[in-house]
Amino acid sequence: MESAMEQASRRPLEATLNEAQLLDTQRAFDSVAADYDGPRGNNELIQRMRVTLWNTVSREVPANGQLLDIGCGTGIDALEFAGRGYQVVATDWSPAMVGRTRSRAAVAGLESHVEARHLGVQQLDQLQEEFDGIYSNFGPLNCAPDLHAVAEQCARLLKPGGKLIFSVIGRICPWEMGHYAMRGRFRRASVRGTRGPAAVGMNKHTIWTYYYLPREFYRAFADLFTLDDYRALSLFMPPPYLVDYYRRRKPWYEKLGRLDDRLGALPLLRDMGDHFLIVMRKR
Repeated sequence: MESAMEQASRRPLEATLNEAQLLDTQRAFDSVAADYDGPRGNNELIQRMRVTLWNTVSREVPANGQLLDIGCGTGIDALEFAGRGYQVVATDWSPAMVGRTRSRAAVAGLESHVEARHLGVQQLDQLQEEFDGIYSNFGPLNCAPDLHAVAEQCARLLKPGGKLIFSVIGRICPWEMGHYAMRGRFRRASVRGTRGPAAVGMNKHTIWTYYYLPREFYRAFADLFTLDDYRALSLFMPPPYLVDYYRRRKPWYEKLGRLDDRLGALPLLRDMGDHFLIVMRKR
């Protein structure tokens, strides 16, 4: 068994490693910020997942409420909620992404509804506001080295009864496993099974990513939040990076999308998919 002295000596090394990984992830997103809305912005599968989160937030958080966006990217979600009447504090660890959000808000004339701040998920302790809801879309929390710390800060920042609505990259994606296994890329097919951070390449940089089953993810929040609901996103539909499949046979894949809508919240099925959408309430 590890001694208390050994544990104490290990913590500074872990902190150093976490900091290095966060800086790697920051550089990766900085490097793609200028073109991030190109193919992704026109990706029908991404948009489908966005709309699910948008409608869930609108249903769970009172109209005209205060929202915190963790990992805002270029601000697409923040501006959508501003247009729906919410006040949004949009945060991101990538300064280039924050710059894109500010520019987008200025062009849309929504600067009074969207405040973009350069703030990583590990820096939520710097916020002092209270929010009606906190959301995060497309996996920024998969890059958080300490989910328990995130849970504590979210509980501090939320008003009583406030909601968390997170879109998280899941551990079991049948499409991904099948796609890469059929091409003999078995190591790539199994990457989501990695325990601890997995090195995911993007634009010659590394994003350090933690993958979760929904209940694994919720475990870090369970002391402070009740689990209201969760569902699979892109289970029957292919993941967004396979959008060319969708475009070649759009009517057929739209039928699969309806299966996602109808069956994605069922037991067992909701534990799979490219992402999962989870809703939690502050105790």
